[in-house]
Amino acid sequence: MAWLRAGASLAKLAVRRTLSQGRSYVTRTRVVPLQTRDFHTTIFKSRAQAASVPRPVPLSRLTDNFLDGTSSVYLEELQRAWEADPNSVDESWDNFFRNFVGQAATSPGISGQTIQESMRLLLLVRAYQVNGHMKGKLDPLGLAERPIPEDLNPELYGFTEADLDREFFLGVWRMSGFLSENRPVQTLRNILTRLEQAYCGTIGYEYMHIPDREKCNWLRDRIETPTPMEYNRERREVMLDRLIWSSQFENFLATKWTTAKRFGLEGCETLIPGMKEMFDRSADLGVESIVIGMSHRGRLNVLGNVVRKPLRQIFSEFSGGTKPTDEVGLYTGTGDVKYHLGTSYDRPTRGGKRIHLSLVANPSHLEAVDPLVVGKTRAKQYYSNDVDRTRNMGVLIHGDGSFAGQGVVYETLHLSALPNYTTGGTIHIVVNNQVAFTTDPESGRSSQYCTDVAKALNAPIFHVNGDDLEAVVHVCELAAEWRQTFHSDVVVDIVCYRRYGHNEIDEPSFTQPKMYKIIRNHPSALEIYKSKLLQTGQVNQEDIDAIQKKVNKILIEEFEASKDYVTQRRDWLSAYWAGFKSPEQLSRIRNTGVKPEILKNVGKAISTLPEKFKPHRAVKKVYEQRAQMIETGEGIDWALGEALAFATLLVEGNHVRLSGQDVERGTFSHRHSVLHDQESGEKYCPLDHVMMNQNEEMFTVSNSSLSECGVLGFELGYSMENPNSLVLWEAQFGDFANGAQVIFDQFLSSGESKWLRQTGLVVLLPHGYDGQGPEHSSARLERFLQMSDDNPYVIPEMDPTLRKQIQECNWQVVNVTTPANYFHVLRRQINREFRKPLVVMSPKNLLRHKDCKSNLSEFDDVQGHPGFDKQGTRFKRLIKDQNDHSDHEPNIRRLILCSGKVYYELDDKRKKVNGGDVAICRVEQLCPFPYDLIQRELKRYPNAEIVWCQEEPMNMGAYNYVTPRLCTAMKTLGRGNMDDIKYVGRGPSAATATGFFSVHVKEQTELVQKALQPEPINYPC
Repeated sequence: MAWLRAGASLAKLAVRRTLSQGRSYVTRTRVVPLQTRDFHTTIFKSRAQAASVPRPVPLSRLTDNFLDGTSSVYLEELQRAWEADPNSVDESWDNFFRNFVGQAATSPGISGQTIQESMRLLLLVRAYQVNGHMKGKLDPLGLAERPIPEDLNPELYGFTEADLDREFFLGVWRMSGFLSENRPVQTLRNILTRLEQAYCGTIGYEYMHIPDREKCNWLRDRIETPTPMEYNRERREVMLDRLIWSSQFENFLATKWTTAKRFGLEGCETLIPGMKEMFDRSADLGVESIVIGMSHRGRLNVLGNVVRKPLRQIFSEFSGGTKPTDEVGLYTGTGDVKYHLGTSYDRPTRGGKRIHLSLVANPSHLEAVDPLVVGKTRAKQYYSNDVDRTRNMGVLIHGDGSFAGQGVVYETLHLSALPNYTTGGTIHIVVNNQVAFTTDPESGRSSQYCTDVAKALNAPIFHVNGDDLEAVVHVCELAAEWRQTFHSDVVVDIVCYRRYGHNEIDEPSFTQPKMYKIIRNHPSALEIYKSKLLQTGQVNQEDIDAIQKKVNKILIEEFEASKDYVTQRRDWLSAYWAGFKSPEQLSRIRNTGVKPEILKNVGKAISTLPEKFKPHRAVKKVYEQRAQMIETGEGIDWALGEALAFATLLVEGNHVRLSGQDVERGTFSHRHSVLHDQESGEKYCPLDHVMMNQNEEMFTVSNSSLSECGVLGFELGYSMENPNSLVLWEAQFGDFANGAQVIFDQFLSSGESKWLRQTGLVVLLPHGYDGQGPEHSSARLERFLQMSDDNPYVIPEMDPTLRKQIQECNWQVVNVTTPANYFHVLRRQINREFRKPLVVMSPKNLLRHKDCKSNLSEFDDVQGHPGFDKQGTRFKRLIKDQNDHSDHEPNIRRLILCSGKVYYELDDKRKKVNGGDVAICRVEQLCPFPYDLIQRELKRYPNAEIVWCQEEPMNMGAYNYVTPRLCTAMKTLGRGNMDDIKYVGRGPSAATATGFFSVHVKEQTELVQKALQPEPINYPC
């Protein structure tokens, strides 16, 4: 704002020069000769010396000529012109110079208000808007020792006590609040009093970093009201009731289970009424569903009082709980501690509406759930056709230490405005204990506030004293209004304390003795609010006692009922998931082949470009080749096989979403799912046009931000909302997946077991050794296999009509080698009655390998075609040797089992050395292990030496996962033990691969040669 910059520089110059004289501002008088060229700081002169008094000019009437004068050179030129002829400059500048050089005399009241005073008063108001929170009463314990900014001192702007009862007008064009043109004239005393009330009370507002006048004005209208906010008796009674529920819930748990960890909310009990009022206001503004994510602090209170999880169920869990019964095919998993669990509920609001609340289960990794909540919210918006993103909202509750310290917080915030990730704004509530476990703020963050990271997104931040219930409620409602108005993130920072330390059996005085000495004598928020209401006379002691008696009666009744409580249903089965099978219910296996005519039709749709579209010539050639592949039915490559899987799923009515770094083109320039017109820059996505009038979001492919943890978490949350969707996340290189290790460990691999939540998320991790060094070779296959929960010493039921092997395993890990098999494994994710995560070691050099091709007949469901067996066309968990061997081949001397691209190098070498007595089988699905197919091959080659061959070092790859399972299969057939499994591959290594290409070539050549050597393999040498 030019007027502000100009005013600021002029006013500060004036203030400095005035103060340097060491006299009172109002008594200083100085005559300045007109012929001087420099500006001098003088405001008042005697009437004898003064020229005619110019009329006061409110800044709202100043012309652009004045507002734009930011250059000192420009100002000096104007001054010279005015000195020569006052009529030669604009009227506003004439009045300005008359006042500035001392020609205007003072008079009491607004008639004596000069432009300099207006500027200084504007600066003072702005100082409160920017820094008023620094003077606020935000800390309920009074521990914070913060210097009051000098900018908030009126004397800095030249005002003294003599000016307090002078009247001033502050109107400014296109401004709101105190600076609004329609505000009445006020004395300086009233202005300062209201500024103190608005900005230096128990709420501290930070919003002046937002570079948007409309948003700032919107906030000013609600902050800078003529009088402070007041709630009526009815609202106060509701707030009191909710605060009593919050407080007595914690007291009841503390009484019944004195030594149990519950991570209670004592010290921030106002969170519960604040959230309830936020949700009520959100419902009034059109929100129908809220997804909540939070860590363990206060979670039980939120579950019981906000989301309405049955109190008897919570109490039963404290008593040890019982597994659910009376349900066929019940799967209970391993369970989790009570303060990690989630639930959902349709809750009535104060305004008479109903709102669906769901609290997402969360591990002890405090902020890990953040991106899942945002992803789940985005999915809800898609499935409910919430295009304006006003009916579904995410709310995240953070801790102060984790909000400042956990990188996933920023990764999640960073997604908020990205087109394919935005949810129309998330409300962030920080439960600010002013200590992180035992770490003080000065050791836990470098910034002043734990919420400063949110300023990067221009989010408003409302700091509030957690002891002031009405202030908490006010900012919670304000946050809901902001989100529904501007569809962007907002932060509520509830400054509070922990009454009992990190958990109830922790001793906080070891590390914070001063804080806890104060806390021991500090009244609770309920005591403070009861006292306030009793003083106003709006509520009497009998009213309070009646509410407390009612709440306590219900708590006791629920406690008694908890003794016989038994869970009767699985709460993970939302409407979308009805009919899906648990791991203990048999799910039939479905074929994944597609009718040839459908393949041809969708193939043409995804390989045809608009006539006037001008793609890059290399991309045009790619699409011409794809069209030829569809036409001839031969040579289908990896990218086209993937596109056919997506297209056929879309035709069948499924939503497909692919996300990750550079996925639109593909890291290796193979996918080209989004094309760019080389002249206009226009984009075109063929998969958006598979069907007539296709919803533009039905197929979504989106380059993500450069984030692994945040984006993978987002897609995981997205996939959990509806089973009828194929959701995929692709890492740029598989090596980078460890940036999201928390998501893999705490959610993807164990979420179903801990929380009974299924997901069919697909993770694509480019993997393969082709000389690109230690950071671009391995997706750490061994880690995913090591986290797999199938028993290596027990062969499960493998009969196709009875098999539940995949259902009973925590996830699937595959290393696929043909486009057709990739097509089928993707379609298998949807074409079955349950959902499991799928981890794919996706290829790099196989994307264009001359032999890594499939015929269209391998994709269809026609009997007699190559992919069709006695069960139909399905994903092949193991691909047998391609040399047309019979069911019994006693003359084969060696059976090489491998997985991934090394197969093609082995097969090529076998052809060169005429190794017809060596069979090579590809284990396409590593987990769960295909015991039945392995045993089929062991029977086929009864005299063969058994070899496991891999590219990875011995301590990596699939070797340590495969060998005990292979040994179990061998023992069952009497084929030997662990010593009879020969290893071929790289030796143990700390790094995944060498950084020297020549060394890589040597290692790769040697392992291929060793696998096919005529002599028996001497393991382990």
